Amino acid sequence: MFETRGYLLDISRDRVPTLRTLRLIVDILARYRYNQFQLYTEHTFAYAGHEAVWEEADPLTAAEVRKLQAYCEMQGLALVPNQNSFGHMERWLTHPKYNALAKFPKGGAMTPWGTIKKYPTTLDPANPGSLALIEDLFAQLLPNFDAPLVNIGCDETFEIADAEDYLAFLLKVADVARRHGKRPMFWGDIILKHPELIARLPKDLIALDWGYEADHPFAREAAAFAASGLDFYVCPGTSAWRSLAGRVENMRANLQAAEKAGRECGAKGYLLTDWGDEGHWQPLAASLPGIILAGNFAASGPKSANMDLERELDSVMDAPLGGYLLKLGTLYLRGGALRANCSELFNILREGVGYSRHPGLTDSILNEISGVAAGVRIAAERWTDRNDWAKEIVYMANLIDCACHRRDEGRLRALRDEHGRIWRLRSREGGRIDSLAKLPRF
Repeated sequence: MFETRGYLLDISRDRVPTLRTLRLIVDILARYRYNQFQLYTEHTFAYAGHEAVWEEADPLTAAEVRKLQAYCEMQGLALVPNQNSFGHMERWLTHPKYNALAKFPKGGAMTPWGTIKKYPTTLDPANPGSLALIEDLFAQLLPNFDAPLVNIGCDETFEIADAEDYLAFLLKVADVARRHGKRPMFWGDIILKHPELIARLPKDLIALDWGYEADHPFAREAAAFAASGLDFYVCPGTSAWRSLAGRVENMRANLQAAEKAGRECGAKGYLLTDWGDEGHWQPLAASLPGIILAGNFAASGPKSANMDLERELDSVMDAPLGGYLLKLGTLYLRGGALRANCSELFNILREGVGYSRHPGLTDSILNEISGVAAGVRIAAERWTDRNDWAKEIVYMANLIDCACHRRDEGRLRALRDEHGRIWRLRSREGGRIDSLAKLPRF
């Protein structure tokens, strides 16, 4: 059993859950023996003096955080603050008031995947205003949390070419956290690219070793952190984001690899991550298989690979829906069109009619996938009058169906209407329009 068994939910890529939904998530986490909950924030806390950044996002307030923390404590979970503090700051840096703090104020950073960032994403570590902003954010955020930890982020700082510049700012942000009585944890991706710097990290830092594919090299990376003497967590993912309905088999292998490496290398924690990239189209149901299975891996080890996941899903959803959810979550495998960090079905729907799809996804295969989705939809609809999980499963089936019939204007129009109805089941209104804008039009 890992000492820390955590779940991190992205509430900054458009979807901010209602307080009722967050309590539901806490209930599920407690059931599967988690003891830590993180809400990943970029701009979705109501920071005073920074209203322009969050005014349309329906952010969490300090009072709401304290209410959620009290509920977490009742259920045996620590609510840990999480504020990205270096990269992933585009929600701030696109505003004129903050743009001068950007390393590349006009955007243009090259990512490791060969894409170019349209907007500025990373704070300029040489600008004194960058650290001053983080000091202000931490001073407002951290006093609302009793947990002695904080996740300061600092991942994917694409604009920072000099590793020394990265390290210096990371250490400054960590110092700010310490002044508030918090032990800092940070994402380990940048440091792992410069392993010579690992030995220079203060030993109170907690490194977060993240990776989301079945073949992620957790064993090598975990060994590097273990050799340094740093405490670290292994951080797999739900594989729900950018997938429409999940990537169940990738999720299984990813969770299992993280558990094995973490157990063998002495990881202090196992942190399941759940992101909302590209509009957070997927509802909570898409993440549920990963939440259940990761909780079991973190608490019970390798034997969890044999658990009856369908039965557990049925129990949580209080209806025989688990098999349908898992069936949707394996459709990404059809046609052999495997992609990293997404499904090809997601790409087809997002990119539109001009997208050159994987040759394995022939019209015949797409029709077959659409037929499976239709069968799931018909079966789940029997439960939609009394079960929100069923409504989400129907919605995911329709997402998949629209990907298979991208040129069908009627389907897309209906999907855009359904997006709002499903969004409002569990999420605040803020962010919905941004998410909807990422769905294709006809």
